[in-house]
Order: sequence, then C-alpha cells, then structure tokens
Amino acid sequence: MPRPALEVADLLRTLIRQGRLPALSLARAKVVKALIACRTAMLGGHVEVCNECGHERVSYNSCRNRHCPKCQGGATAQWLDAQQKHLLPVPYAHVVFTMPDVLAPLALQNPKQVYGLLFRAVSQTLLQVAATPRHLGARIGFLAVLHTWGQTLFHHPHVHCVVPAGGVALDGSRWVPCRPGFFLPVRVLGRLYRGKLLALLNEAYQAGKLQFHGRLEALRNPQAFGRLLARARQLEWVVYAKPPFGGPEAVLKYLARYTHRIAISNHRLVKATDTYVRFTWKDYRHGDRPRVMTLELTEFARRFLLHVLPRRFVKIRYYGFLAQSQRATMLPRCRDLLTGSVKIRPEPVEATSHTTGEADAHERGDSVPCPKCGRGHLIYDRDLPPHDTS
Repeated sequence: MPRPALEVADLLRTLIRQGRLPALSLARAKVVKALIACRTAMLGGHVEVCNECGHERVSYNSCRNRHCPKCQGGATAQWLDAQQKHLLPVPYAHVVFTMPDVLAPLALQNPKQVYGLLFRAVSQTLLQVAATPRHLGARIGFLAVLHTWGQTLFHHPHVHCVVPAGGVALDGSRWVPCRPGFFLPVRVLGRLYRGKLLALLNEAYQAGKLQFHGRLEALRNPQAFGRLLARARQLEWVVYAKPPFGGPEAVLKYLARYTHRIAISNHRLVKATDTYVRFTWKDYRHGDRPRVMTLELTEFARRFLLHVLPRRFVKIRYYGFLAQSQRATMLPRCRDLLTGSVKIRPEPVEATSHTTGEADAHERGDSVPCPKCGRGHLIYDRDLPPHDTS
C-alpha cells in the first residue's frame, strides 16, 4: 500500500505552527510529540547503501506509539503472527457490546476506571450466558478489544469480541458447538450486560473511585448519579452478534480489522488546508455508504485526541479458556475434544493488507531492493543520531 500524501502528524504540526493546538493533558501531549516525531530526524535513524550502485537512502525510526497511524500496521502483523498458535479449527463469532451515549461522558473523565468496568461487564456476560445450559452450556474463550470511536471520531466506547463458536462442556467431556449460523441470543446478552455494567458503576461510585468535573460536577450528588443510572437502565443497550464465520485463516484476517486499529488512518485523509481537513467515513445507517466529512483543524485534533488511552491500559484482553492462566492447559484439551468432531466451512472474508512500507521492512530486517538500479539491495551502513529539527 503506497504511503499516503497526507498524515495526521501533518495536521498536528500545522496547529503547533499556528499556536492553535488545544490545551492537552500530559498523556495527550506525549502522543502528539510522538506522532510528529515519527519517522523524522527527531528520532534518528540509519543510512542504507546499495551493494551494487552505491545509492544511499536515509530511513528514520518509528515512534511505536500505539496511537500512531504509521506504526500500527507493523504492530498488527507481529501480533497476528503470535496469535496463530491460539486459534482453533472451528468457526468464530463476532459480538459487539456498546455503551449508551448517556454514560459515555463518565468514561471520558474516568477512562481507566470505566473502560476497565466495561471489560468486566462484557466478559462476565459472555461467560455467564454461554455457561447457561439452555443457551450453550459450555465454557468458552474469547478475545476482547476496546474501541472508543465512531466513524466521525466522536466518542463511542464499545468492545469487539471474537469468540470460537462453541466451548467445552461444563463437565469437560466434549466440545459443544453452537447452532449453525447462531452464537448466543443478543437480547439476553444485552440485558444482562446492562445490569452488570450499571451495578459495577454504582459500586465504583459508592467506593469513591469516580471523579466528576465541569459539566459532570452535579453527579457528585448521589441522587443525581442515581438518576443517571436509572435513565440508562430504561434504554435498550445495543449488542449485536454476526453469524459465525470461517476458520483460523479467516479469523486472522478478521482480527486484523479490529485489534490494532486507531481512531483514523492516514489513508482516510483526503485534503487539508491551514484551517480545515476532509476525511472519508462510512455511513453505517445507510448501507455503509462512503461519505466525506469536513472539520476545522482544532476540532479534528480534539476528536482525535479523545481516544488516547490511559498509560499502560490494556486494550486487548483474553478470557475463559483463552486467558493466559488457562490457555496452556485448555487449548490442548479443546483440540483433543475437537479431533474429528467439527467440520469447517469457511466463508469468504475480505483480506486486509498489513504492508506498511519499506521503513517497516527495514525495522524487521528484511532486504529491500535498490529503488535506483533495481539490481542490488539496500544494506545497513551507519546510524544517524536523533536531531531536533524544530
């Protein structure tokens, strides 16, 4: 995939040059610093020389920040390689749990607490419903990934779960497959999830673990917080599950869409000036229709930086028999139970490219053909120290 002509880092540099970048927390300021330095002289690099014609080329280092659009392709490829040994020869299901808009502001002011509770509510819900005999009656395992954005960069916390479509019987005697084309009832999942997350939020409030500032300051009053939870309880929370699809190869391609994705990729940026930016987005309410949105640069930066996660917050988590404490014993058990008992009929899944350019190839140690003569290859010659170009 060719390198995009326009990058998020370019927009941030424009705002810094104009002195219009909004006031930032320390965590967001560090992200901005990393993005504008990524693959520039600010981070240093190295020089490669063609072993045939002597052509020299400079390659600058990556920032490796998890919010950087330029660094996530390589991170995805490495992560997928590590996941192959954890996959089972069964169909997989994709389940998404969303948080209603009335609660989203709580997450913005308390991201570590609320996003952590979101994971807990989702995991407890899936494990409990799957273990219920009338639904599946099995112990399942799954991977969960937090996303905090919608297509237009508004704050929209939700968790994607990719789940083997079946599990180990509660007595451990057999593998229990899901019904064809069906995983678990979404209405049951939604109502249980709603109750669990609201209970967890109330517990956190009673324990003094939530903070309220600005427009949320009124929620310090217990009655006001209670009314917020009561309002959320009246809503029908959105949980949806896609029919089980494919097998191990298909699920790897599917996972690539969700695991290391960030709020917006550079390839979605269409045009930018000193005052605005245009980017593409999919209108899911109208058949995934492609559209173009125009935002003022400061608003774009504000929305983009809403999705900076707390330091060391884990956004990809594993549960059930895929949890790190269980997978060493449970995955071999699952494979033994599955031997000869499941036939896979993979459905086609759109492939996702993970090519991130020649800079990533160099970092992986791959040999890159010389762009000048085409006969030789670029060979490492010397390092370049970091250089502040500001």
